[in-house]
Amino acid sequence: MHYTVAETARKLNVSPHTLRFYSKEGLLPFVDRSEGGIRLFKEEDFSWLFIIDCLKKTGLSIKGIQQFIKWAMEGDTTIEQRLEMFKERQEAVEQQIKELQDALEVIKYKRWRYEISKEAGTTAIHDKMKPEDIPEDIRKIKEKIERLYHFTE
Repeated sequence: MHYTVAETARKLNVSPHTLRFYSKEGLLPFVDRSEGGIRLFKEEDFSWLFIIDCLKKTGLSIKGIQQFIKWAMEGDTTIEQRLEMFKERQEAVEQQIKELQDALEVIKYKRWRYEISKEAGTTAIHDKMKPEDIPEDIRKIKEKIERLYHFTE
């Protein structure tokens, strides 16, 4: 069974423009075309589209995705290159997750500060708070922020 760009876009929850962009950038060499030039996607193309989307989400450039697809199309002689690329992607994503986790902690801390400030009607409430008045999880985040950035409020 074949799917049009619009049908494929609906199934994958992406825009038709995204699929056309991928095609224009050479990311879809595996997609068949009708005699009239219309792209016709097969079920097995969805796994390619899934990995393209995954690599894009990791921050890999279009050029990097093109290289991966080229290697994949070349076959088994490029297994080592593809493995190294996925090792690099894993390291990059793990670093992104760590950075986002750190940012989430700061957001949790600041949210707590503003919730307390809102209840008190002033941000000055924090000047009078003792460490034991701060919930333990928030206190740990506060201490980490102060330790890392030599920052106090």
